[in-house]
Amino acid sequence: MDEMKFLVIQQKMIGDVLASTIICENLKSAYSGSIVHFVANKNTLGVLENNPYIDKVIVFEEKYRSSKSEFFKFLKSIQKENYHAVIDAYGKIESNLISLFSKAEFKISHPKWYTKWIYTNTVEENLNPNGQIPLAIQNRLQLLNPILGETNGFSTYPKIYLSEREIKKAQTEVGKLKTNKGQKLIMIGILGSSPLKTYPAEYMAKVLDVICSSTDAKLLFNYIPNQKREVLAIYEKCKKETKERIAIDFYAKSLRSFLAILAQCDALIGNEGGAVNMAKALDISTFCVFSPFILRGAWHNENSQEHVGIHLKDYKPELFSDLNKKEIKRKIDELYASFEPNLFRESLSNFLAKNFNFQKEVSQRK
Repeated sequence: MDEMKFLVIQQKMIGDVLASTIICENLKSAYSGSIVHFVANKNTLGVLENNPYIDKVIVFEEKYRSSKSEFFKFLKSIQKENYHAVIDAYGKIESNLISLFSKAEFKISHPKWYTKWIYTNTVEENLNPNGQIPLAIQNRLQLLNPILGETNGFSTYPKIYLSEREIKKAQTEVGKLKTNKGQKLIMIGILGSSPLKTYPAEYMAKVLDVICSSTDAKLLFNYIPNQKREVLAIYEKCKKETKERIAIDFYAKSLRSFLAILAQCDALIGNEGGAVNMAKALDISTFCVFSPFILRGAWHNENSQEHVGIHLKDYKPELFSDLNKKEIKRKIDELYASFEPNLFRESLSNFLAKNFNFQKEVSQRK
């Protein structure tokens, strides 16, 4: 079974790409000496770099979408690789065609009525969280069942691999931001990936005020320059004391530099999304606010001691009575308006006390 070659396909979102690296790790564990390739979009490559379980990253270029001839050349190059198995975790038209052209002995994905004929094996997605492993991980591991059986119980959490050089550079950069050498850092997931996944500005400002009244930490914001206006709208709603603790003009210039800076932080707090998954992969404690329309169990382990995920449904389940996902999206503003910071203030305070030991010290002095 040595020299067996596999292809894993996962395009689009960074969190999805990171989650799919777990497939590669388990393949390498099961097949000693195997070769694993990974198809991903260019903007996600940062989470794949230095991963010891991926032998080659195949970039799905934008030109493959705009030019049929370029896409056909790409498909022919895939065909020449002679893969033993293709694991398509993406399941869209592009990856359907990649799987089809691969001529692999095993072509595995989740079933859809219009693409089932392409795959040799399809695995139904599990829709019910078990509280132990997030559904995003469970469903990716299940894609290995046709070739590994149902005992693929190797690694269940993805990891990010930074170089020493990247770490040292980030340490120097964040060191200049600290008021004192021992000051802790908190990365703030200030915006979600879309308005549907973004906690209201007024509420987020109040969360930042709570953090700064409970710790002496420096706050870093996760954003890119073209989001500055939205970020400033939140910043301006904060108390003066909070603003003084925010490094508002500090941001990473690339995904890899962001990861290295995130690795220097003591926690990430904010909107659930890709940054939260990256923090988990770097063993950074997280406290995240889930959008009302996201299923928490898809990305969160309920039994985790280091990671806290809060959802409006925990506090006001009656608001979700008889609402399907489409209706929740339609009422997203109304639901977010009900998700006041006071609802989870105790949970946030407990997280801060555990990770920073600052709030407890203050209470003891009073």
